[in-house]
Amino acid sequence: MEPARITHTLEPIFDARSRVLVLGTMPSPKSREVGFYYGHPQNRFWKVMGALFGEPEPTGNDDRTAFLLAHRIALWDVLASCTIQGASDASITDARPNDLARIGAAAPLAAVFTTGSKASDLYRRHCMGMLPGVSHIPLPSTSPANARMRLSDLVKAYRPLLEALKEG
Repeated sequence: MEPARITHTLEPIFDARSRVLVLGTMPSPKSREVGFYYGHPQNRFWKVMGALFGEPEPTGNDDRTAFLLAHRIALWDVLASCTIQGASDASITDARPNDLARIGAAAPLAAVFTTGSKASDLYRRHCMGMLPGVSHIPLPSTSPANARMRLSDLVKAYRPLLEALKEG
């Protein structure tokens, strides 16, 4: 698969009650196909979210949106566009960030969480100044490429998200 220039097509999910912002890098080909974040069936993001809140895994775009908003979680990606090979974050070049200040202006964010090392790196390099005073906490990737972490390990690693919501 050749690298391709990809433009982000998914709208952010947030409202005025959102207290935390979760950011990936860029929607995978499967996520773009299904029109929603973490759309690959092997990605464990939604399993982690359900387990973290002691609820069933949300399925379907409407249920997932409702889940996020009910728990005051905003969801988007660091990048508005980039050149990428398939879903390989390691291949990202020519990164252009999303305007995260758009969410910061609408919601009283307590923290930003990035999913995976590439999202964390790109956030630090391109976006941190867009949300001054909002703490940044890197989280591990829920991608199937991060097979070394079991689901229970991921749920434990995502607990700071729950703590940030309790504080807010």
